[in-house]
Amino acid sequence: MSPSAPLGRGPKVRSAVLAATVDELSERGYAAFTIENVAQRTGVHKTTVYRRWPDRDTLIAEALADSVAAKIPIPDTGSIEEDLRALARSLVAWATGAAGRAVLAVLVSTAAGLPAPPNSARHVFRDRIRQTLPVVTRAVARGELPEGTDPAETIKALVAPIYFRVLITGEPVDDGTADTAAALALAGARARLFTRNVSGRPESH
Repeated sequence: MSPSAPLGRGPKVRSAVLAATVDELSERGYAAFTIENVAQRTGVHKTTVYRRWPDRDTLIAEALADSVAAKIPIPDTGSIEEDLRALARSLVAWATGAAGRAVLAVLVSTAAGLPAPPNSARHVFRDRIRQTLPVVTRAVARGELPEGTDPAETIKALVAPIYFRVLITGEPVDDGTADTAAALALAGARARLFTRNVSGRPESH
């Protein structure tokens, strides 16, 4: 964006800066990421960015959270099968897009011991898992899943096959991958694999 077209202040600036942050991460990676480059992309002065985000990790964390929230909405269709499928398909679409690739590159950098923000990416995913838990708790309340089903373990079972392909094997992922992951998570939940007893421990099978 050209500096000759100032954005002013407020939500428009925030959206532009966060989008530029994801673009910068995607193209340059964390090691070469600078707030100055983000400001140049956005067409604002760097002090405008620093006023709201005092350091790059704070900016990156908010940009990642914003991207995940926008691209992976929390479904509420009234059916756990449809909710899990929609959630998995959104995750696949995000992971294969520019924003998802940028976030996953940060995770890979962290795992490889390369310069990377130590907690921001992990916090984003932990927060999003927490925010998706009502998908499972609503299903339990409707009688679609057993009482005591652990929402977090169910969601982790959903996302694990997708991330394994994207991050470990490099295999392509698509809607078919998403549907399979959703079916596996649902089958596991219905089989009480993620059910905890009154002590809070997983039930024995």
